[in-house]
Amino acid sequence: MLRIGLTGGIASGKSTVCGMLQDRGCTIVDADKVAHKLLLKGQPCFGRVVEAFGVDILDSAGEIDRNRLGAIVFENQSLLETLEGIVHPEVIRQILAKLDIIEKEQPHSKVVVDASLIIESGFYKSFRRLVVVNCKWEQQMERLVSGRGLSEIQARRRISIQMPLEQKLRFADYVIDNSGSLENTRGQVDALLTEWSSSSWTM
Repeated sequence: MLRIGLTGGIASGKSTVCGMLQDRGCTIVDADKVAHKLLLKGQPCFGRVVEAFGVDILDSAGEIDRNRLGAIVFENQSLLETLEGIVHPEVIRQILAKLDIIEKEQPHSKVVVDASLIIESGFYKSFRRLVVVNCKWEQQMERLVSGRGLSEIQARRRISIQMPLEQKLRFADYVIDNSGSLENTRGQVDALLTEWSSSSWTM
């Protein structure tokens, strides 16, 4: 089984690239979806997060409101690190367990793990290859403001608290430049898959 890590800056187009990879037969494991599930009532991280941030982050159904939680942590680096310290180790544990299951069931598959903080957390070391999705800063801003409804100040803040894309690129085995057309991005994805299909490396 080919195990590939994938990351990039916020709004760089990771989901777009993962969609293309999935359409071409890759199995995608989305770390954000794993993290979201872990925050649900009864899941491993729920109690610890509520204990750390208080009941004000709960909605009327008693679930963690991720928008409220995000509004708190994205304005305070220390609180963001507290949240990451609770959630990320469990996310990594669950993804590694999932990869082991996939490998037993689909030993010849190509599995791509999409994780925003795969480098910062050191999780990238669990993969033989790392893909970094890149785009221009102005495009990140436009996507966050127009696509996600953030204010310009909020968008700048979300970008600034992440590792700069130019630093992430230093860890990359492959770079997908998502600053051009979708067709251009598809061409790069197809080139990646051609290389992976002829590759003998596994992990």
